[in-house]
Amino acid sequence: MQRQGSIGDANADPRIRVTVGGLLAAYLAFVAWFTLRPLDVPWVMPPNLRPFAGIEADFALGWQVGVRRIAEGLALLAPLGVLLPAAHGRITVSPLGSLIRTVAAGALISLGIELFQTGVPGQVVDVDSLMLNTLGVALAHTAVVPATRHWLRRRFEREHGTSALKEEAPQGRTPTIPRVGIAP
Repeated sequence: MQRQGSIGDANADPRIRVTVGGLLAAYLAFVAWFTLRPLDVPWVMPPNLRPFAGIEADFALGWQVGVRRIAEGLALLAPLGVLLPAAHGRITVSPLGSLIRTVAAGALISLGIELFQTGVPGQVVDVDSLMLNTLGVALAHTAVVPATRHWLRRRFEREHGTSALKEEAPQGRTPTIPRVGIAP
């Protein structure tokens, strides 16, 4: 079992974590500005609550329009797939757990954006955007984070020894205290 503060924790340099946290805050501010600014449009489409309906409509206008829509949806929140794990700073975590946490955070951020758009003039809720944004976070995380963590672990092992990242041996069973009866 690893203990907090042991060399097996292998956290990133605090300066890097602060820098990534600043980049994350700046990126989220940009996304909020980009997605929540009022648009001056003569008419507004109704909300799209049926999955893939907006994408089908865009492909009906031409494959270039459909591909552009998919690319925009995937790219909007994709940097979160890298920034969120980097801000966490751990290099020895479960790859599946990291992916699930990152995708869940990306989905919640995308859902928050869609819900805030209900009150912004010219912006409409679109379930396709939610799905594409979440998929973009998952793809970016899968493409970048495991390889980067592997590279960082190898670098850490070279600097601190080959067994620095191994789990510490358990210290034995946790002592138990016998139950005390209730006073009469």
